[in-house]
Amino acid sequence: MHETDAHPTLRIRIVFGDDGMIGPGKAELLERIGRCGSIAAAGREMSMSYKRAWQLIGTLNAMFQEPVVDSTRGGPGGGGAVLTETGRKVLDLYRAFEVEATQAGAGQLEALRAMIRDIPEEK
Repeated sequence: MHETDAHPTLRIRIVFGDDGMIGPGKAELLERIGRCGSIAAAGREMSMSYKRAWQLIGTLNAMFQEPVVDSTRGGPGGGGAVLTETGRKVLDLYRAFEVEATQAGAGQLEALRAMIRDIPEEK
């Protein structure tokens, strides 16, 4: 199968001014935190450093009126992290926007895919 045979996809990035943005990476990190209960574990699953995962969550928490992730420090009982109500809402809105944009642009995406050059695989 050639790269052009694959169904085209959108990678949506929503930019809020100079300092705020949410895109596929931050959305995936939020989903994994929700599932794992840990920023560190979510970052590991994405092959992301602990520091980078914390930086992204810090950026997201500062972007919105309320934090998107609530975390507790590690220790004898271990730390953890959960999505807040705001975090769940931000993630749900982002994912819904992705679906709606993909559906609305399906015809244009297909037309663009049909125009892509079919490059033979190199041997």
